[in-house]
Amino acid sequence: MEILEKLVSYNTIKDKENKEIINYIEEKLLNLGFKTSYKGKYLIMQYGENPKVGFLGHTDTVEYIEGWKTNPFKLAEKDGNVYGLGTCDMKGGIAAFIESISKIDLTKLKYGIKAYFTYDEEIGFSGTYDIVNSNEEFPELMIFGEPTNNDYLVGGKGLLECELYFKGIKAHSSNPEKGKSANINAIKALNELNIFYENQIKNEKENYFEIPYTTMNIGILEGGSAKNSIPASAKACLDFRTIKDIHTKKIKEKLEDLDLKYDFEIKIIEEIKPFLNEIEFIKEGKTANFMTEASLIKDPKVKKIILGPGPVTAHEIDEHISIESYQKTIKQYKEIIEKLCN
Repeated sequence: MEILEKLVSYNTIKDKENKEIINYIEEKLLNLGFKTSYKGKYLIMQYGENPKVGFLGHTDTVEYIEGWKTNPFKLAEKDGNVYGLGTCDMKGGIAAFIESISKIDLTKLKYGIKAYFTYDEEIGFSGTYDIVNSNEEFPELMIFGEPTNNDYLVGGKGLLECELYFKGIKAHSSNPEKGKSANINAIKALNELNIFYENQIKNEKENYFEIPYTTMNIGILEGGSAKNSIPASAKACLDFRTIKDIHTKKIKEKLEDLDLKYDFEIKIIEEIKPFLNEIEFIKEGKTANFMTEASLIKDPKVKKIILGPGPVTAHEIDEHISIESYQKTIKQYKEIIEKLCN
């Protein structure tokens, strides 16, 4: 547990000790014969030529909330579990990867291995975007060390995230004819959008997803400045987790139709396609309902597996994984690397 203990000791909330954790990971991999391809806020390292397998892990964590029974930055063991901030999401996956390659005779591999360690996954995926935007050529199989309780996740939903800005005319509430309520427009538009979603989007299903339909969420709705003032502006933030590309297209078209009727501006914050891999050696793959860095790698030639230790306690008080699951993850990573790189 030395590697995991050291990773947990770094405070990487909002990448506070990003430099320190990157330096530590680089040192461990250099000692195993890897070479540094890029080092900045993110790190890329490679062993050998023509890498067939890649691993990607984010080094940052969420903030911890009050109520922890242990020190979040000190690994604690109890009843077969290890506790600490990031043990599950996802320093456990990173540590398991480093341990797995330390158990392989790398000199006998026919193909190389590449490793990516990113930052800012918990807020904006900046590290992964930096790598993708550099036109990086990823290996043909990428492992993402998110917590899955050792299940192989081979697919993920897409994401359409948008903000709607409604325009009105401010006036006193005692004389509504002089104004135009941005709030009323927002309510009417969102109601029509929800009816459209319920009738034309939600009823289409893909059963290989645990939640087998595209979801819609109005996460933020705000507008107005006083209870006796007609609001001149309102804002709605929407989040769709999509099972099909066509759903994204239909939702955007509906928003454009509603825009003409209710006078608002559409700002697309994020648009990511769903994906599903067919991987020969995985017979019972599952899919992820949550968003991971895997979705940001859009090259269709790259196969993606999301795989890491559990139980899945990400973002929870007393975040932990079981030692048994951690050891199983090491074995799983080792088996994949040996299968593809020999």
